[in-house]
Amino acid sequence: MLQSSLSLVGAGPGDPEMITLKAIRTLQRADAILYDALVNPELLEYAPAHAYRQFVGKRYGCHALSQQEINALIVECARQYGHVVRLKGGDPFVFGRAVEEIEAAREAGIPVTVVPGISSALAVAASRMIPLTCRGIAESFWITTGTTRSGDISEDVHLAARSTATVVILMAMSRLGAIMQIFCDQGRGDVPVAIIQNGTTPQEKIVTGTAADITARAEAAGMGNPAIIIAGEVVKLKAAMENIVYTAASYEEK
Repeated sequence: MLQSSLSLVGAGPGDPEMITLKAIRTLQRADAILYDALVNPELLEYAPAHAYRQFVGKRYGCHALSQQEINALIVECARQYGHVVRLKGGDPFVFGRAVEEIEAAREAGIPVTVVPGISSALAVAASRMIPLTCRGIAESFWITTGTTRSGDISEDVHLAARSTATVVILMAMSRLGAIMQIFCDQGRGDVPVAIIQNGTTPQEKIVTGTAADITARAEAAGMGNPAIIIAGEVVKLKAAMENIVYTAASYEEK
């Protein structure tokens, strides 16, 4: 008898090596895979040859399927194929709409498991030697979305801009200018900012500046989605950290 089930699996930030062993083993047991736009296609090679595959990605201004359609498809595939892997970029529980999909599956009587992933909010910054916390510089960090379901800028951005914490903003490039103006209005126009597009992949691009000038710099560099925005004094550490690593590597070569 066919056993229906759903696994929500985090695919990591983009680099296909930044996926957990548990995620790989779950993919190897998949009967169907529904994957997002930010998932590296190389990860699909872990799935069995018989597994059904369907792209259900969503990006700003372009949705392959609505969330309601994805929810219905999860249930349909589970009943038709068995074990469905919902493969999501980063971590399923970080702006991944995982709760909506879990509720849809459970309402249909389909058991659910979750395999956490490495969030781009953490990994992309780390890959460019930007620590989100550093003793004496940043004691905490915020991870927030740039806009809400209504399209308005999240109130959390206004709150975060007032703090001395590192602020990581996801899905915000369409409102970059307005968001940076919030920092400026709080007297923080000089706060260092980094924007990293396609982080941890060969297509990665990075632009740095301050809240006052980063919008113009990003436009000049042709920056766009998918990207993360990091605002905080820790951005200044990037050059120093990269120099330390380079110096250490040079010493080892000798």
